[in-house]
Amino acid sequence: MASERITLTVPGPDGDREVGLSSPNRVLWPELGITKHEYAEYALAVAEPFLRANGHRPISLERFPDSIDGERFFSKNPPKGAPDYIDSVVCTYNSGRRHPQVVLSEPAAIAWAVQMNTVVFHPWASLAADTDNPVELRIDLDPQPGTGFAEAAAAAPALRDVLAEAGLTAFLKTSGNRGIHVFCPIEPAHEFLDVRHAVIAAARELERRMPDRVTTNWWKEERGERLFVDFNQANRDRTMAGAYSARALPAATVATPITWDELEAGVDPASFTVRTVPERLAEVGDPWEGLQAAPGRIDTLLEWWQRDLEAGLGELPFPPEFPKMPGEPPRVQPSRARKPEA
Repeated sequence: MASERITLTVPGPDGDREVGLSSPNRVLWPELGITKHEYAEYALAVAEPFLRANGHRPISLERFPDSIDGERFFSKNPPKGAPDYIDSVVCTYNSGRRHPQVVLSEPAAIAWAVQMNTVVFHPWASLAADTDNPVELRIDLDPQPGTGFAEAAAAAPALRDVLAEAGLTAFLKTSGNRGIHVFCPIEPAHEFLDVRHAVIAAARELERRMPDRVTTNWWKEERGERLFVDFNQANRDRTMAGAYSARALPAATVATPITWDELEAGVDPASFTVRTVPERLAEVGDPWEGLQAAPGRIDTLLEWWQRDLEAGLGELPFPPEFPKMPGEPPRVQPSRARKPEA
């Protein structure tokens, strides 16, 4: 017996495309009854701002063959048989290996990704035209146990001030969970390691100003009830949920761009969901529409990085899957580190 299938007609730059959607009534979010078809309709409703934020760049697809409660896996390279409107670009990874990665460039490509059971979209910080040099500086304010969105919201304006002192304009979005993502558009003049160092410099400056509320400690046992500024999200091939992507959480929340005024007014990140964000866009528009209009430079942050190096603050740990990096401290949890003999 043939599986259920419908066809979506998707307008695009080259006219309408027909995109097949199998198992459209399969429920992706069991608690809400949101189906694959409903998510595809959501993805098309937000296609314009979604592509502005996530399109034309390498992207990893977090896919769920059943529902968000079931198996998940990531795919990066275009599968065999992908339609010709699915673009790709060859990326170099930290290991030195290279392979093609999916690039979404039009609305039909987003619908195809949903057909491939994608729920969460994870874009790179660089464009397909120059994968090695990011166009965004990204900072993840990550709440730790005992903290939440309120603590991230309290720290974000201080981070905006730090970045402004470095000549950068900060935009923000909810993570779709408890955190806040702060993005600064930058000229693609530096590769990922430099941008990582710029993020560390900004994070350390924020930590100096809010030592009881913010930390750059990589090891969880040293963070306490403080926000962790996740500098490792700035690395090559490390990504976070893209703007207007849903999250694989029971409430079908969406990583949603917001304004600084909304943050100050006490915005509720749980109110941004697959079912509410299209109406929000129709009413208030996309707060990130002009994000790339005036990119800045990270020169000042790199000067701060060098200043801190000279003051004895060195490199910070990289994720465990990365090769050992120059100047990196030992990747040993402090409580397990061998103590020097007396």
